[in-house]
Amino acid sequence: MTADPFPAEDWPSADEARHAATNGTVYRAESVHAPRRARKLIWEAREIGVPITDFEPKPADSASYRPDSIADGWSTDHFTVRVASVRGYTHRFRGTPRQDDVAVSHHQPTGAVVFAVADGVSAAPHSHIGATSACRAAVTQILADLTQGTPVDWQNVVRQTAWQLIEQARAVLGVPALDPEEAEREVATTLVAGLVLPTRSGPMAKMIQVGDSSAWILHGRSYRCLLDAKFSADDEVFSSAVTALPRVPHVTPRGGPLDPGGVLLVGTDGFGDPLGDGSGDVGTYFAAALRRPSPPLSFAYDLDFSRETFDDDRTLLAIWPRDDAEQPR
Repeated sequence: MTADPFPAEDWPSADEARHAATNGTVYRAESVHAPRRARKLIWEAREIGVPITDFEPKPADSASYRPDSIADGWSTDHFTVRVASVRGYTHRFRGTPRQDDVAVSHHQPTGAVVFAVADGVSAAPHSHIGATSACRAAVTQILADLTQGTPVDWQNVVRQTAWQLIEQARAVLGVPALDPEEAEREVATTLVAGLVLPTRSGPMAKMIQVGDSSAWILHGRSYRCLLDAKFSADDEVFSSAVTALPRVPHVTPRGGPLDPGGVLLVGTDGFGDPLGDGSGDVGTYFAAALRRPSPPLSFAYDLDFSRETFDDDRTLLAIWPRDDAEQPR
């Protein structure tokens, strides 16, 4: 008879198991058993500066499936895209869903990369649904304008997205009608939506902003902020002043050229807060990590860094112009 490599005396006792459950300890084992000598299974996030206490996340308590993290990436003739959205450590600890979301698409006739990034307002109980709806609605409307061959009506993008949010809130609550104020209490979310378009003079970025998600151009070690941003870790102080959908503020598209040596970054405040002005440890780390595109899962792993006091959801979209791309004639 072959000896059991994990004999019963090495398994955790009942008291140890209860202690593990109370303190969030999970064991990593090489078999179905959990031997006492096996080391703890931890999240093992990348650490930048002083990390957050490590623990295994709890499943998201949501009526529908909501993944902890998403990662995607692809290249076109003109651009390379990487995108990730990861649940913040507070939501992981509490077992609540990721409230950030992102959508990105390629408009083949023009070569444009169309995107939207959203951060659900924490006080709204269904803001994670609002963030998803806002991203999809905004990208759909921008793509529709591009397909029609007309300039993107950015104000209409906001209006159509707000309408979709109100309809989504009505469906969630199961009521025949809902006014914007009631919908805001349920699904409020920030939004940055825009596009990067290849032109004869080089790639041009254009986007709109509702709320405190933002965008930057990283060139070498320098970050240039394209939209309004806050450099504060105290989200609760700022959140009361955030303009959120489905309110429809007046928006003015902003952006500019994206040279081959730069990378466009669009992110929620979960990334923007620890980044600050880019001169600290987080900015230094990402300046090196984003010199060139990494595999999508590596990109997501970098975004899911552990740094004390920064525990919000994080979403980041990165777009690199391709050095070998021919611009439209």
